[in-house]
Amino acid sequence: MDYKETLDFLYNSLPMFQRQGKSAFKKDLTNTFKFCQQLNNPQQQFKSVHIAGTNGKGSTAHSIAAVLQLAGYKTGLYTSPHLKSFTERIRINGRAIGEQEVVEFVKMHKDFIDQLKPSFFEMTVVMAFDHFARKQVDVAVIEVGLGGRLDSTNVITPLISVITNIGLDHTDFLGDTLPQIAGEKAGIIKPGIPVVISEYQEETAPVFKDVSQELKAEIYFADQEYQVESRHGGDYRVSNSGGEVLFPSLYADLKGVYHARNLPGIIKTVDLLRDMSFTISEKVVEEGIRSAAAVTGLKGRWQLLQDNPTMICDIAHNEDGIKPIMEYIGRQSYPQVHIIWGMVNDKKTEAILKLLPADAKYYFCEAQIPRALAADALAQQASARGLSGKVYKDVNEAISAALKNAHKEDLVFIGGSTFVVAEINDL
Repeated sequence: MDYKETLDFLYNSLPMFQRQGKSAFKKDLTNTFKFCQQLNNPQQQFKSVHIAGTNGKGSTAHSIAAVLQLAGYKTGLYTSPHLKSFTERIRINGRAIGEQEVVEFVKMHKDFIDQLKPSFFEMTVVMAFDHFARKQVDVAVIEVGLGGRLDSTNVITPLISVITNIGLDHTDFLGDTLPQIAGEKAGIIKPGIPVVISEYQEETAPVFKDVSQELKAEIYFADQEYQVESRHGGDYRVSNSGGEVLFPSLYADLKGVYHARNLPGIIKTVDLLRDMSFTISEKVVEEGIRSAAAVTGLKGRWQLLQDNPTMICDIAHNEDGIKPIMEYIGRQSYPQVHIIWGMVNDKKTEAILKLLPADAKYYFCEAQIPRALAADALAQQASARGLSGKVYKDVNEAISAALKNAHKEDLVFIGGSTFVVAEINDL
């Protein structure tokens, strides 16, 4: 098979949660362990940092990877889902795995894949671990796909576990309360392995404390050690709990309004890595955070696509991610806001729609995946909440319409789903 045929095999033969939803989700690590054993347990052949959380885990993973890479370490990075190319999921020092390497992996192990019948995610996780082991990375930053306890990435024993925050998302799988979801995320905590919690939350802190105490894992609530003050344009002032200013002006090229909540966890994780004999200077920390997106190739986080009119996209897709974005937009002084919006069919649509501004002009669309919520159904639900707009067959048609209607001082915002953002032509 060539690369296209290989991808077709992966997408069509193996269950894929991102496209199909619940039917592709496996609450079991058996296949991942079996596949790893078949490959001589590559997950045991490199050091790692493991990152879970409802929002912010991707930005956190990319930032930590950028810092490690700029400190001179050969750094693997596994994230999901991808936006444009499958190969984005598996990177070393910012460089994506080669298409031919994907082909060779599937060719070499196809008989076993046919026998085991792993999910798409199980297969890609093991591919990443095998790639990192063969390329002998110094360290790999591994982002959880969904949850934590039963996520396929949870076969590693990391140097540090990181949990960014807990919000209501994927409640069909993880539970419908914050403590229940925290319990699933806490599944990445390992015996004796330190855990960094980026954001202290009253409802979830007891869960993390109990699990870490049971497993004798040192726990750190990072935002109780570091205070981050957001300033204009992705600039932050960072102080420690004693009031000492550590970074008077810490600039981040990840400009999402959520990123201030990620920074304490990123900085604390780097501190712990230093304690483990990683050589990382303050200058490298600043440089890594300043250039995380550029170094690692991250897209879709409050990404500016053009000026006049300002056009921005963001992959936030749950209440906790969308709420601060809409609050931020509400504080700005754009004459008119145009919102291009699409969602998947397993989100709490009503709870999310009530966060959107009634005075914006809407362009409802859908991603070209089976899991997408039909744009006309979305428009009907939005209309019931007083949000008016037109329906478009895809995001790029919606963008064209919005840009025709927008004046140069307006804002055009694209969001609601990772998969809608992924289909933007010029991303």
